[in-house]
Amino acid sequence: MLQLRLVVPTARREPIEKLLLADPRVVNVVVLRDAALDPVGDAVSCDVAREAASDIIARLRELGLDDGGTVAIQEVTASPSKAARRAEEAAPGNPDDGVVWDIVTGQAYEHVRPSWTFYVFLTLATMIASIAVIEDSSILVVGAMVVGPEYGAVAGVAFGFAMLERRLIGRGIRLLLLGFTVAILITAVFALLWAALGWIDSDTLNSPRPQTGFIWRPDHWSLVVAVLAGVAGTLSLTAGRTAVLVGVFISVTTVPAAGNLALALALADPSELRGSGAQLLLNLVGMIAAGAIVLVLQRVVWARWGRLVRFDARGRLIRPRAR
Repeated sequence: MLQLRLVVPTARREPIEKLLLADPRVVNVVVLRDAALDPVGDAVSCDVAREAASDIIARLRELGLDDGGTVAIQEVTASPSKAARRAEEAAPGNPDDGVVWDIVTGQAYEHVRPSWTFYVFLTLATMIASIAVIEDSSILVVGAMVVGPEYGAVAGVAFGFAMLERRLIGRGIRLLLLGFTVAILITAVFALLWAALGWIDSDTLNSPRPQTGFIWRPDHWSLVVAVLAGVAGTLSLTAGRTAVLVGVFISVTTVPAAGNLALALALADPSELRGSGAQLLLNLVGMIAAGAIVLVLQRVVWARWGRLVRFDARGRLIRPRAR
């Protein structure tokens, strides 16, 4: 369940309250008359089945909620009541499949907002990845993947392409370019220091690396994994299952490729420089394309299903007939 907190303008009071009380997917409707001061209006709260939230919010906007009102969305950890169960049953589909587009949109813009923590974590992850290459350690490769924060920006760009939000696309691509550039250059500077100390040399990248050699050798499987990771990551975000993202982080070689690229830059190895760059670009493009396609498909399916949702006089869902 999700909780909606609304400030309803006085002029829109009657139709909005009527909608909330009549929809069986909505429960626990609470109205405080003239309690809201900024903006002025009624303070209204209600619980909504997750898979119905986008449809209900869209209907509220059609009734003029955006004209002087506001809406806030909160997750409800548990709602052990018969009323909540009836609301879930009235909403078609499964809660895990429900996409709340307002939440996804907010997350997308949040993910492409630059912050010093993004640059720090990406730089740390790239440095760990470079050490993984030096030590030929698959464990450190996994650690670098988990530390890397880049998937949020990738998801933001995918969302921008899916919804044709040019501002979102531009911010996301800029953040990825600047983030990886800063991380690679800082790691390359440290690699030069390590070379000056005699810790690494030109043979470091040319020695056998059975555990990490794949990082700079992109092939058709690299694209397949990137596409699958993009699909999994997008579904986890739209379904609110962020824990699944850990699996996405450790499945793609964006950060490891950046670490190898930084070493190749410092040690002037053109073959590994080209290979690492291709691996990094292939993974980013594959994830963005797959994520955008999944979002478009979800948007089409849920928009069509929302138009088919109808209830009888008793508030029971009228199932659409198969054609």
